[in-house]
Amino acid sequence: MASIESYSLKDGSKRYRVRYRKPDHSSTDKRGFKTKHDARLWSGKNDIAIDDGSYTDPKKSSITIGALYTEWYELHSAEWSESWKNTIQISWRVHVKPVWGSVRLNRVTYISVQRWVNSLRKERSASTVLKAYNILRSIIADAMENKRIARTPLSKIELPKKPKKKAKRNYLNAAQVIAFADECGKAQEMGRERRALILVLGFCGLRWGEAAGLLVGDIDYNTHRITVQHNIVKVNSTHVHKDPKSEQVREAPMPNIVQDALKEICKGKDDEDNVFLDPSGKPIRSQSVGNLNNNRTWYVSALKRLGYKPSKMPSPHDLRHSAASIAVSAGANVKALQTMLGHSSAAMTLDVYADLFDDDLDKIAVSINKIIEKCG
Repeated sequence: MASIESYSLKDGSKRYRVRYRKPDHSSTDKRGFKTKHDARLWSGKNDIAIDDGSYTDPKKSSITIGALYTEWYELHSAEWSESWKNTIQISWRVHVKPVWGSVRLNRVTYISVQRWVNSLRKERSASTVLKAYNILRSIIADAMENKRIARTPLSKIELPKKPKKKAKRNYLNAAQVIAFADECGKAQEMGRERRALILVLGFCGLRWGEAAGLLVGDIDYNTHRITVQHNIVKVNSTHVHKDPKSEQVREAPMPNIVQDALKEICKGKDDEDNVFLDPSGKPIRSQSVGNLNNNRTWYVSALKRLGYKPSKMPSPHDLRHSAASIAVSAGANVKALQTMLGHSSAAMTLDVYADLFDDDLDKIAVSINKIIEKCG
């Protein structure tokens, strides 16, 4: 049962305090009320909060966002990939910590957060703003779960929206993939390996990191399958081994031209050896079609020799899209394409590659017409 007591300030004025027991039965008080009526009103609301489980300890809300970030990171990061950990650390260090690191939880307000978001969106992309905001939002959500605060100040924050435009893709057909691979194969150093790499990317749909992590033992020449179960990404200057993006092992079909190329470069290797390595013996270095004025990599050099204009140069990820396009042209349905590419759902595959299935409606109409004609 709460009790209300009066006390005097140094100037002689009177104030009131409410003494009460917290849910853990420890004693505490809330002081500073100018009238006994105000103290009673607060005490009544506090009793209800204790009874219905919504009570929050005012002292727990005085912790800083920086201290809460440390708790939050330790709690959640065990399930994150190394690349995602690095992304979160950079976003916290650059965008969140300078503004919120030393701010106490009970000082975070709707207005202050909205002003921060508005300021950030003037200089950064929507993706960057949302990433930083979601760190703060998740920290505060954990604080609510731990009853440090009763409600979030972030419920009405207006956020930027990511543009829903699909990235331009440079699809290659089968003949173009082969021509590109053959051109890469003309290199005096690692020619056979680079030709095989382009064929794997362009016909089997592996991501670059998955090709970098491919082991000799992942290739089954009897079933014409590649088992995709390894992935290598570069975090800062370190190569990190991780699971594929969908975190699921999958199998990709392997056409004869790919199989023959892989057999040639895997001779004499053990099952645990990497299929593709740089001349230095390290994982293959990622390639890009950016910064073309200074780009003298083997990948771009081969495209230039083939006469590709800068806007038409396929990126390594475009080769994965090309594999999808070639598979659809060969008759693959959405479910088969999902399995081949390792998407989490067929809905995701259809969303990403809806343009590849535009002709299906025309094919259905032709098929229905044939059935109707037979009925006549």
